[in-house]
Amino acid sequence: MTVRARATFIYRNSLSIVLIVLFLMCIAGQIVTGWHEHNNDLSEAGVKQIPLSAYLSTGHFFQTTFENWESEFLQMGMYVMLTIWLRQAGSSESKKIGEKEEVDREPDPKSKNAPWPVKKGGVALAIYKNSLSIAFAILFISSFCLHAYGSLRNYNEEQLLDGKAEVTLGQFLGESRFWFESFQNWQSEFIAVISIVVLSIFLRQQGSPESKPVDAPHAETGSG
Repeated sequence: MTVRARATFIYRNSLSIVLIVLFLMCIAGQIVTGWHEHNNDLSEAGVKQIPLSAYLSTGHFFQTTFENWESEFLQMGMYVMLTIWLRQAGSSESKKIGEKEEVDREPDPKSKNAPWPVKKGGVALAIYKNSLSIAFAILFISSFCLHAYGSLRNYNEEQLLDGKAEVTLGQFLGESRFWFESFQNWQSEFIAVISIVVLSIFLRQQGSPESKPVDAPHAETGSG
């Protein structure tokens, strides 16, 4: 029996399990603190506070949640696409310069363990070859729309509390508020990507696949 076969389910999936647990902890913290924050705003406006269950359907919750998800999916989708064609000399996050890599080769339908779209070919293979970027595009567009929905609802709730008229989606998108929410998150995602791309040229983290080997020269491109 191979080492891989003997590994437990938890060990083989420990990275995703830990990330899911951290996500659930953070989203729970966001919900509880966001609920209190929203109720504080309602109290200041002289409006009755709402229960936690009702908070989950408010514009405040949708806006704060999906404006962040939107930027994350934009970052990951753009990164997946840009690293196909663009290079950064010395970075562990870049493909090697002037060389074809394993990810560039055409899929082999005769490969024993190839996924079914590879064996089927045609449209199924064409979609599968780009399925990661397609998935991120769908997730970004969905989050963008839910962010717009939540932000509009939250804005109109504030308008009503101030005794002002509600606005339509078209009117709201013509204002700066929604785009400010988006751009402030987008720029933070791109600076995070810039940091890993550039810092990995000069800095190392032993044991991480995101780093070059500790003894690798700065000029070496790719994680090796």
